[in-house]
Amino acid sequence: MKIAIGCDHGALTLKNKLLEHLAELGHEAIDFGTYTPDSCDYPDFAAAAANAVADGTCQRGIVLCTTGIGVSIAANKVRGIRCALLSDTLSARMTREHNDTNMMALGAGIVDEKLALEIVDIWLKTEFSQSPRHSRRIEKVMALEK
Repeated sequence: MKIAIGCDHGALTLKNKLLEHLAELGHEAIDFGTYTPDSCDYPDFAAAAANAVADGTCQRGIVLCTTGIGVSIAANKVRGIRCALLSDTLSARMTREHNDTNMMALGAGIVDEKLALEIVDIWLKTEFSQSPRHSRRIEKVMALEK
């Protein structure tokens, strides 16, 4: 799977660990930055990753900052994105099964590396349920963009 990934300076270390992990799993990650620990603005990197998912360049995306809040808000401003802020494994599974999320956000100051890797693994492996009720709800959410 081709995965867009982006972060700000507060999550650079975790992003780099995720890049290694994704490669080990056989995924192709496209890194939209940041690449240094210098202070930067999270919307720049979250938007770049989200646009790559929205235009089909990548199938899914992962964005990170210190809390995950800012990058999740920014990603969700891009038409076609359903980004969930995740900090536990149950939510990682449920957001794929019920919401068919195409992006996820993590807070590097909220989840440790081990938990972050577990969340990513579950989120990547879980398929959308295809349930009519969930599809109907997603259609209603996506209609809000119009």
